Amino acid sequence: MSGMLIAMTKGTLVSFQVFFFTLLFSLPLGLLIALGRMSQKPIISTPVKLFILIIRGTPLILQLIFVYFAPYYLFGASWNRFTAAIVAFSVNYAAYFAEIYRGGIESISLGQYEAAKVLGFTKVQTFFRIILPQVFKRILPASGNEVITLVKDTALAQVIGVAELFRAAQNAASREFSTMPIFVAGLFYFVMNWAVSAVFIRMERKLDYYR
Repeated sequence: MSGMLIAMTKGTLVSFQVFFFTLLFSLPLGLLIALGRMSQKPIISTPVKLFILIIRGTPLILQLIFVYFAPYYLFGASWNRFTAAIVAFSVNYAAYFAEIYRGGIESISLGQYEAAKVLGFTKVQTFFRIILPQVFKRILPASGNEVITLVKDTALAQVIGVAELFRAAQNAASREFSTMPIFVAGLFYFVMNWAVSAVFIRMERKLDYYR
C-alpha cells in the first residue's frame, strides 16, 4: 500500500508539472493568438483562424501523438516525452484560451477605446491599462473551467509514456490486480480540482470586492 502511494505521489508531481508548465506557456500564447485572430490583416488572421480550427477540431490525444512522433518521421530525431507533452498541451490550450480572450476583448464597448484616445492614451497603454484588466474579470469563469479541465486532461500524457498520476495508478492496478489504485487516483484528481476551484472562487471574490 505504501509503495502504491509513493508511486502515485510521484505521478501526481509529474501531473502538476504538466499542469503548471501548460498554463505558464498557454496563457500568454493564447493572448498572442487572440490578437492575431482579431487582426485586420488577412495575411495574419487567416492562418491563425485555420490554426485554431485545426487545434480545436482534432482530439488532444491525436495532437500528443503527432507532436511526439512527427519529429522522428520528418527530421529523423525525437525529443523528450515530457517536453512533447508540454508542447502539445500548451498549443492545444492556447487555442482555447485565445477564443476566451477574444470573446472578452470584443465584449468591451468601443466607447472605452474612444475615451482612452481622448485622454491621450496610446493603443498599447489603452489595451494593457484599461481593456485587459476588464477582460480578465470577464473571462475568469470561463478560464476557470478550462483550467479545471486541464487538471483532468493531464491523464492523457500517459499515451506517449509520461509517468503521470493515471499511468502510475494503472501500473499499480496491474501489479496488485486491484482497481483500488484507480479510485485513489480519482481522489487525487478531485483534490487537485477542488484546490483549483477554491483559488478561482477566491479570485472572483477579490475582484468583486474591488469592483
